[in-house]
Amino acid sequence: MAGGLVALLDDVALIARAAAASVDDIGAAAAKAGAKAAGVVVDDAAVTPQYVRGLTPDRELPIIKRIAIGSLRNKLLIILPAILLLSQFADFLLTPILMLGGAYLCFEGAEKVWAKVSGHGHAKDGGPQDEKTVVSGAIRTDLILSAEIMVISLNEVADQSFWARLIILVVVGIAITVLVYGAVGLIVKMDDVGLKLAQRPSAGVARFGRGLVNAMPKLLTFLTVVGTAAMLWVGGHILLVGTDELGFHPLYEFVHHLEEAAHEATGAVGGIVGWLVNTFFSAVLGLVVGALVVLVVNLTVHRKSKRTDAVAH
Repeated sequence: MAGGLVALLDDVALIARAAAASVDDIGAAAAKAGAKAAGVVVDDAAVTPQYVRGLTPDRELPIIKRIAIGSLRNKLLIILPAILLLSQFADFLLTPILMLGGAYLCFEGAEKVWAKVSGHGHAKDGGPQDEKTVVSGAIRTDLILSAEIMVISLNEVADQSFWARLIILVVVGIAITVLVYGAVGLIVKMDDVGLKLAQRPSAGVARFGRGLVNAMPKLLTFLTVVGTAAMLWVGGHILLVGTDELGFHPLYEFVHHLEEAAHEATGAVGGIVGWLVNTFFSAVLGLVVGALVVLVVNLTVHRKSKRTDAVAH
């Protein structure tokens, strides 16, 4: 009896060690996959704050919460099943689908640039319908950024079994969503923190609080610019890499050659300079493609909408 119990305990210990090793492996793979997607995560965090600009302070966190829930739905209920099925049965479709999303990001970025340049941007009224529009627009943009995050992560764990890939991508999706929208929540509420600190009796703390309050509008303006640029460079980069993967190499090779030349010419900072070169040309491609899509949309969808309105009146 004692021998049987000892053997059973040995088996349980062996299973526990195997499970712990599997958890460690999954954790390491998830960390590696998440780190590989870090560039898009930063872009996602930069894009999101612009969606709460112009809304009343008491609505900022509820809006961010709704966008975060939408982002989790995007990652876990739409993107994850789609990319796992495609990677299992039709991986050749992943690149074209991602490129369509990239083109949409380029369109969003170019449209914001055009609205700024032409002065045709739409003011937000802060009403319930406006909040609904803000949330739906943010979730649409998040769908593309989340798709790239998940596809990059999938590529990093392609050698794992199906179930391991599933668990790793769920971990990555949840962790990145918490990280991005937690950071966004902190950013948009820093002015409230500053106001509270400014009322403290300590002169140094109050001064720091006033500094936070004064800095936040500038930070949000900066993040709006970075967010628009991020749409263009992420979208452009998706198209740049996608065209190469689909067999059209000149664009990618041209940018890659310039990136390598910049890297080699700048020594210790070569990695950063090379990345900046790649980012710049990705953004230029994104702006060109986005401008073409904006032009097509304005000549078709918007013109048709104006005709419909004219007939209705």
